[in-house]
Amino acid sequence: MLELYGQKFSSRLLIGTARYPSLAVMQEAVKASGAEIVTVSVRRENAGGKDGDAFWNIIRELNVKVLPNTAGCYSVEDAVSTAELARELFNTKWIKLEVIGDKATLQPDVVGTLEATKILLADGFEVFPYCTEDLTVAKRLADAGCKVVMPWGSQIGSGKGILHEEALRRMRAELRGVSLVIDAGLGAPSHAAKALEMGYDAVLLNTAVAGSGDPVRMAKAFAHALDAGRAAFEAGMMKPREIAQPSTPVTGTPFANTANARSS
Repeated sequence: MLELYGQKFSSRLLIGTARYPSLAVMQEAVKASGAEIVTVSVRRENAGGKDGDAFWNIIRELNVKVLPNTAGCYSVEDAVSTAELARELFNTKWIKLEVIGDKATLQPDVVGTLEATKILLADGFEVFPYCTEDLTVAKRLADAGCKVVMPWGSQIGSGKGILHEEALRRMRAELRGVSLVIDAGLGAPSHAAKALEMGYDAVLLNTAVAGSGDPVRMAKAFAHALDAGRAAFEAGMMKPREIAQPSTPVTGTPFANTANARSS
């Protein structure tokens, strides 16, 4: 079971609600994914960018946990005020915190993220901070009180997958008591499986599903990949070897004995 701030979930997939061809496709994709948590941009939804009441009716029908986010915020002040608005709109302490530092790469402002995190935690929020693979930043977020940290795999919407594997493996090894979610950059189900094989607790994605040719089928593919990745991690995967090792021993087999007999 996935546990985030004391709440337990069967699915290890968190899925976004933007960029789908239609609300109907979004609804079916979320169902197919098995996700129990969906992310919603506070600024976009508050502006009526999802056909108003129709969007919220679908979310209620899906019976999922809403994780509002501060997407589009480029300052600590904007992120904090957006989080406060989200708490009023959704009646939740959860907030996915994004403080973006660069418009071209959408790389998070790690200093601003840490500052906003401390403000929000002190105000009773349960913060899901979006950050880079920087271990020092992740540790400081955890030390501040975050029980969940969300490092990127690569740039938002890039589909490049996990670019800095060693850094993310080190983060997983160092932050054993923290739930870690790979957020952003995953483009294929194999990327998601890799994240869970590495011991990450969950993944969050949007574009890889919503922007595919068949979002419903792709959502289902990601669900299967996550199941496989987690099962592989729990089973314990073999370690890579520098030299070949036969899977079937030769010495002592009937074939070996027959060959020896013929040669004599």
